Amino acid sequence: MTTDALYHKLNYVNHSREKRLYYANLVIANPDLIPILLEILFMVNDKISPRAAWVFEFMCGKDIEAAIPHLDTFTNNIHKVHLDSAVRPVAKVCEYLSMAYYSKTKNKIQSALLPKHQEKIIEACFDWMINDEKIAPKAYAMNTLFLLGKDYDWIHPELVMILERDYQMQSSGFKARARHILKKLK
Repeated sequence: MTTDALYHKLNYVNHSREKRLYYANLVIANPDLIPILLEILFMVNDKISPRAAWVFEFMCGKDIEAAIPHLDTFTNNIHKVHLDSAVRPVAKVCEYLSMAYYSKTKNKIQSALLPKHQEKIIEACFDWMINDEKIAPKAYAMNTLFLLGKDYDWIHPELVMILERDYQMQSSGFKARARHILKKLK
């Protein structure tokens, strides 16, 4: 399938779980579509970009290891994503990656997610934490930073500082997640 063909198929993706799952399964069944999906996802000013992000998120939620050959592309470009509806699924994929990396169950992400990938994820997560993002990307970023902070001793103090600084100005959803993370950190 060409980039054009997948691009047009993504026009039919909507917020429904059913549609996102359908296209995620299509991509899992045809791994050669993943680079094309990422190419569309990283057309960051295009209205179809978030739809590609939704499909990629669902694909990773179902089979995170399918993303392994594309970790360089994903991590090198996540900082470019800026549309709210694309930032949320990209932040969720970062959380999926960090959760798989720190899972007690052996998996391929644990050897594939290299420090260079982790550093790009950390950078993007801190950007989401300090920028004017919605609660969902911040919540995913908090959890991702909490997990990655197990190997990077400078992350937890920075995260605590941001959470405590922003606590009063944020939504109740942010506050609930921040309390949860701060409790784990203290």
